[in-house]
Amino acid sequence: MSLRSFAAELLPAALQNLQRGFFVPTSAEPVVEATSFDALTEKLGYLSKPDLRQIREAYRFADSAHLGQFRDSGQPYITHPIAVAGLCADWKLDAQSIMAALMHDTIEDQGVTKTELIEKFGAPTAELVDGLTKLDKLRFSTREENQAESFRKMLLAMSRDVRVILIKLADRLHNMRTMQAVAPNRRQRIARETLDIYAPIAHRLGLNQTYRELQDLCFEMLHPWRHKALTKAVHRARGNRRDIVERSQGEILKAFAQHKIKVQVSGREKNLYSIYRKMREKHAGFAQVNDIFGFRLVVTAPLDCYLALGVLHQLYQPVPGRFKDYIAIPKANGYQSLHTTLQSPLGTAVEVQVRTEAMHAVAEAGVAAHWLYKVNDKSLEKRAPKGKERDRSAAEAQRLSALWLQSLVDIEDETHDPTEFLEHVKFDLYPDAVYVFTPRNKILALPRGATAVDFAYAIHSDVGQHTVAARINGEPAALKSALKSGDVVEIITSTTARPNPAWLNIVRTGRARSKIRHYLKTVENDESQALGEKMFARALLSEGMQVPVDNPEDAEGAALWHQLTRWSGTRNRGELMMDIGLGRKVASIVAKRLTSYMVEAGIKPDPLLLTQGLYSNEEDGVSQGLVFVDGGQGASIQFAPCCKPIPGDDIVGYLGRGEGLLVHNAECPTGKRLFERDSERWMQVEWAEELKRPFETHVFVLVRNGKGALAQVALAIATAEADIAHIDMDPGRAEETIEIRLQISVRDRVHLAAVFRTLRRSPVVQKVSRYKRN
Repeated sequence: MSLRSFAAELLPAALQNLQRGFFVPTSAEPVVEATSFDALTEKLGYLSKPDLRQIREAYRFADSAHLGQFRDSGQPYITHPIAVAGLCADWKLDAQSIMAALMHDTIEDQGVTKTELIEKFGAPTAELVDGLTKLDKLRFSTREENQAESFRKMLLAMSRDVRVILIKLADRLHNMRTMQAVAPNRRQRIARETLDIYAPIAHRLGLNQTYRELQDLCFEMLHPWRHKALTKAVHRARGNRRDIVERSQGEILKAFAQHKIKVQVSGREKNLYSIYRKMREKHAGFAQVNDIFGFRLVVTAPLDCYLALGVLHQLYQPVPGRFKDYIAIPKANGYQSLHTTLQSPLGTAVEVQVRTEAMHAVAEAGVAAHWLYKVNDKSLEKRAPKGKERDRSAAEAQRLSALWLQSLVDIEDETHDPTEFLEHVKFDLYPDAVYVFTPRNKILALPRGATAVDFAYAIHSDVGQHTVAARINGEPAALKSALKSGDVVEIITSTTARPNPAWLNIVRTGRARSKIRHYLKTVENDESQALGEKMFARALLSEGMQVPVDNPEDAEGAALWHQLTRWSGTRNRGELMMDIGLGRKVASIVAKRLTSYMVEAGIKPDPLLLTQGLYSNEEDGVSQGLVFVDGGQGASIQFAPCCKPIPGDDIVGYLGRGEGLLVHNAECPTGKRLFERDSERWMQVEWAEELKRPFETHVFVLVRNGKGALAQVALAIATAEADIAHIDMDPGRAEETIEIRLQISVRDRVHLAAVFRTLRRSPVVQKVSRYKRN
């Protein structure tokens, strides 16, 4: 069949909407459904009279089988098979497919046997119905196994005959269109299943119109309020941009007329789910999504696509890096088009797709177009116009689809577990996902590049919050290790563990990232507020005042806090104290302001308190009060990476702007430079009597270069009961000695001295010392 004959049969339906109005949403309005057999017959004009007689017999059989059965909406059940058959007729499927669509639920719901179907309608039709039948009558250990076996059977039947999946997709599409009467929990479960399985299959086979409509229907079921809001936003944007669209359309048509290139120009609109997904991926609002509207140009030949591209780039300036040639390199489902993004007359970005009529047919109908192209129906051939141009795009898409269908058979040969088979197929549908197992063989899907931390949060947020280590395939692994499909991951937790801020640099899932950020923000706020309270009380003590009561019953105290928060621009006392703890506000300045309010209210400084405050702060000239450090303050108190102070060191605190308290060694050169530049932000800190964790510090070790030198150093440190957090070595190998820079965890200076003594006893160690980074 020539390209023209192929397009003549499929394109009138595919392009019909383009003549009704300029903008046609990509998930176009559904065609009129067949609600009776007479309405279905009107769609079957492309079939022969013998075929129509067989279809009528199949209808009578299905009508009898479903007699007395009703849908959740209250309609007779037979209306559903008729509608499914009508969708198949829109794809111009053959008589066997229409009959199978009419009888697709007879084995599943009414107990009709496959043998009975073979006797009445022949083996091919019976095989199609059997491939569509779920296995509800068989006993499986879990519902998931039942579902997996059903998919396995359907997909393998599809690998033998692609019409199975076409009918199945028509079945699911009609079910999704008529889901209003279904219970909400069941409706959401079916929508999620459709979005995860059926919509990707439709996309993988090039059924893009079906794919987009399934996506939008699932979006409406899963997020009804978001769907409604986006629908209104798109409708408003459509009206707002009509003028620029009509102007651009006119200029494009004029330019192509001047170059004598035949072209059909139509508007295209991104479907709602694609808009929603892009907004989520880019964390953007609706106004930031620029490619909601665009143009589609349909030309007569592949060479004209590139000529059209040249005309467009002469007419409007192209956006660099936004050109894609899917004609030379088709997508995996056979899709072909040129994509380019242009600057419109008003400066907004507009995406334009350029394709031939045959490419457009394949882009919309996918494998259904391939199947129609292969049909040897004489009635179609008689009506088809003559032509020698071959449908190369359909042939290439047919080849790619055949390769994927064959892969299903290969997977089945190696996999006998239906659940494992389904997961293999899912992986094939989502090439950007990895599928990993829990120790109990539960399968989790994660984005490619996901780590053990992502896995932990996918199990449960509490598991993620208390993760300390991981084992992958039975072996210890770093938490930042990227997971691969098939990995068995075990998470090790501790009740005392909590999220590490560094995890934000390694996680890939939004769930893990949001949970970590929420935890850190909550903990940081609480700790910063507690630190701010201590600092403010100490600073107020230096003014001879005590912190006033913040209680609505105490009118005087409440009035003072109201004045202070109004002056500071904070909403309440907690927010003000948090700002002090984070260094956004200086405690002494806030204390002086509150003191002035208290004096105005008749409260005088207490000489005894004033003496205590001055005495406590007279050393080192600090102005923020004394804070005790035990290592358990978390994000509100950090230790300077330049000097890495440990208990026993003389320390001082620097209150960074919005960074909390940073503890430096008193002899740190960096700290001294900061003190000279900004002395008001320094405060006195001391080590608490009871410490809550070990502390890290930098150690320099000079060793004789030789075999096993590093191992002996590590053994000495382990013998002294210290841990190595990081190690760095000089790259040179030819020198007699080599420098090793370590970051080790110790309890205090006494413990560090014990580590040094152990290292010096090692025969390979020549020198050991502590060092500070500038």
